[in-house]
Amino acid sequence: MKELAKNTVCLWFDGDAEDAARFYARTFPDSSVNAVHDAPGDYPAGMQGDVLTVEFTVMGIPCLGLNGGPGFKHTGAFSFQVATADQAETDRYWEAIIGHGGQENQCGWCVDRWGVSWQITPVALIRAITHPDQAAAKRAFGAMMEMGKIDIAAIEAAFNGS
Repeated sequence: MKELAKNTVCLWFDGDAEDAARFYARTFPDSSVNAVHDAPGDYPAGMQGDVLTVEFTVMGIPCLGLNGGPGFKHTGAFSFQVATADQAETDRYWEAIIGHGGQENQCGWCVDRWGVSWQITPVALIRAITHPDQAAAKRAFGAMMEMGKIDIAAIEAAFNGS
């Protein structure tokens, strides 16, 4: 038996943990589906032989998808924050999530078709809103507050006061 990670993010799904894990593995680097485990007996959300858990990795983070049924839903109180290097990477991840049945939110947040929240966050945004020049940081922050997907050029223009 392989050694378990000391800390694993457990995400509750309503029967589609394997679909979600496979999507994440296709979409993000350093991601994989590591194991799929069937239920050894009947349980409240399924039958013996149904997929019960899926071990997967999202960008190096060990996760476990649990097909626990409809009892719990994901909320924005938990999200994966993905730091992107440029607009092309930002666009790629954003479109993958939105284009696969997800929903756009504001300030770089979106929700995938399974209800898991994602922050697609360009490094340029973090640098701008945490910059020591408080006036410039405030302008960049104000621009971000008006966005769904983050537009790096617009953040930089706001930061620079143009």
